[in-house]
Amino acid sequence: MRTLTVWLNDPVRRNVGVLALAQACFMCVQTMGIATTPLAAHAILGVDKSLATLPIVMVHAGLMLTTIPASLLMARLGRKTGFTIGGVLGVAAGIISLIGVYEQAFWMLCVGGLLQGMSGAFAWYFRFAAADMAKPEFRGTAISLVMAGGVLAGIIGPQTAKYAVDWLSPILFAGVYVMFAVYSLMMIGLVQVLRIPDPKAEAQEMTEPARPFREIARQPAYVVAVTSSMFGYGVMTLVMSATPLAMLGCGFGFGDSATVIQAHVVAMFLPAFFTGALIKRFGVLQVIATGAAVQLLCAIVNLSGIGFANFLIANILVGIGWNFTFIGGTTLLTSTYRTSERAKVQASHDFLVYATTALAAGLSGILQANVGWAVINIAAIPLMMIVFAAAATLSAAQSRKAVPAE
Repeated sequence: MRTLTVWLNDPVRRNVGVLALAQACFMCVQTMGIATTPLAAHAILGVDKSLATLPIVMVHAGLMLTTIPASLLMARLGRKTGFTIGGVLGVAAGIISLIGVYEQAFWMLCVGGLLQGMSGAFAWYFRFAAADMAKPEFRGTAISLVMAGGVLAGIIGPQTAKYAVDWLSPILFAGVYVMFAVYSLMMIGLVQVLRIPDPKAEAQEMTEPARPFREIARQPAYVVAVTSSMFGYGVMTLVMSATPLAMLGCGFGFGDSATVIQAHVVAMFLPAFFTGALIKRFGVLQVIATGAAVQLLCAIVNLSGIGFANFLIANILVGIGWNFTFIGGTTLLTSTYRTSERAKVQASHDFLVYATTALAAGLSGILQANVGWAVINIAAIPLMMIVFAAAATLSAAQSRKAVPAE
């Protein structure tokens, strides 16, 4: 009880708690979409099923196209306004997708996916909102705890999809998209209680001038941060987007794939309870390298068989690896910019990440339909080797710099 009182009285920790719950609502929408939309599209499409992941591609396209405008808009109007706009877009995504499955209109699922991604472009700044108010030593923990809200989503989101899939029978999946709108409305309500400084007040406190972006981007830490987040998220998207289709091809039903996605999402966010502590103890680069190694192991498990256990274990591993590479990359990024540079650097990071995930989501459906599950997992191996090598190289360079010359 005393700990709860301390958190409620501390504005930074209070915001972290609210943002974690908002993250849970946002990720419920994301997880339901992952488990449902490729199968809904698959059912609507005719003979050519290679476009089944196109609505998921549109989610990532929406993220990519909106992340820079979202960051710049929030720099002018404030985080709360931006997060509210994101919630409204999430409601619209649910309504458009619901109409799409009723009308059996594939293009409407794609529009719904685009709106879902645009909503997510705002919501993914929850982690930065927590870091912005935190002291440097608490930033990794603040980011991790906000991301930990996804644990609730990992449990509730796919479970909601299982229950809602037949709510509006005989229109399969329609109930899931109703819940898109419900969770988005809950997110809107939560962000109204945030207490975040007005951007104009923050601007008056900025004492250091902003550097040219080229100077910031040349920092080795920036390069490693972006590489870790891009490829860590890209590999996760590649594997995760194709999983429901691969399982369908292996004879598994919707309940089986929803269970695997549920375990995957829990694995994505459960480590966030201690990722910040691991970063403090071992260093952010060691955590990034570990994440790359875990995602390599995911590819090995998937390549070793197509049983339910293979899909389950591999998706758990890719989720854990994503947590370490993405939270590690985000934490490392916060060390590369000044307050006056925050909006453009955060926007550049997320734009590059979601450009990568859009490409990965698009390729996953094409690869799954044309060359198969094995090629998808083989493609993940060199990307993770790049992340591992980048983290190891920067770590070695920092170690040499820390050793005094004799």
